[in-house]
Amino acid sequence: MDVRLDLRRLEVLREFADRGSVAGVAQALHMTPSAVSQQLKALAKEAGVEVVEPVGRRIRLTAAGEALVVRADEILAAVQRAADEMAGYRGGTGGRVRVAMFPSGAALLAPGMLTRLAAEGIAAEIADFDVSYPDASSGLTDHDLVVTHRDELAARLSRPRVKAVELMREPLDVVVAADHPLAQAGSVQVADLADADWISVRGGFPVDDVLMSIATITGVAPRITQRLLDFTTIEAMVAAGHGIALMPRHAVRNPHVRPLVLAGVRAARVYEVLVRPQAQRRTTISQAIEALRAEAASIDC
Repeated sequence: MDVRLDLRRLEVLREFADRGSVAGVAQALHMTPSAVSQQLKALAKEAGVEVVEPVGRRIRLTAAGEALVVRADEILAAVQRAADEMAGYRGGTGGRVRVAMFPSGAALLAPGMLTRLAAEGIAAEIADFDVSYPDASSGLTDHDLVVTHRDELAARLSRPRVKAVELMREPLDVVVAADHPLAQAGSVQVADLADADWISVRGGFPVDDVLMSIATITGVAPRITQRLLDFTTIEAMVAAGHGIALMPRHAVRNPHVRPLVLAGVRAARVYEVLVRPQAQRRTTISQAIEALRAEAASIDC
């Protein structure tokens, strides 16, 4: 059987795999839902096998559809690599890469990464993207790279269409107010904090995961009184005496707080960059990953 697959229809299939609904694909590709459905039906006819199937009032990928999405990633990435190469022959710029990053990671890595990429003629578009680690790969729907973070004790993401590249390990320190009795100690044992009020992040984020891991190891359950995601706000509350916090070492900037090393416990978050395996072969994307790795390596942890 001579199978000829339309690139536009493969793109529609990939978008459906990423977004999970016909409506989501229609919005992303500026099509009507009816047109999306027609493209999926036409692709099934080209492939000679159903690529989606009904489940209740929705549709989902069939096993064949899931296999074809992986090949679609390869094909569309190859087409994009060819376009990048032709741009180089035309004397164009080094290309553009879209990078989603969690805020504190962006503050640490993005400025240097942009400088490194600019030297290669590559423009980078940075977007805020702060979700829990298991959901981080969803950012690849709209971005080439996603910089995320996890508790170092958590397993690395393992999915067919996602590759995780480790960038760095950042220790987590206990942060107390400058006038706290332990402020000048330099380090602290978990047992010394048994009666403390903690200010943490929302559940599912690395700092809270580490705090829960410490509780499991030591048997000392933290008394969490506030949950916030913005480290600047957390620092301000600590400085005002409303509790203590566990914070990434390089996120601590408030002059009215003091970071303390947590003695006897390995506590850290790991930075990773997520990428589609086939997209990593594109020169602009591989250079962006290398720029991130170089910038991470330059940071003293």
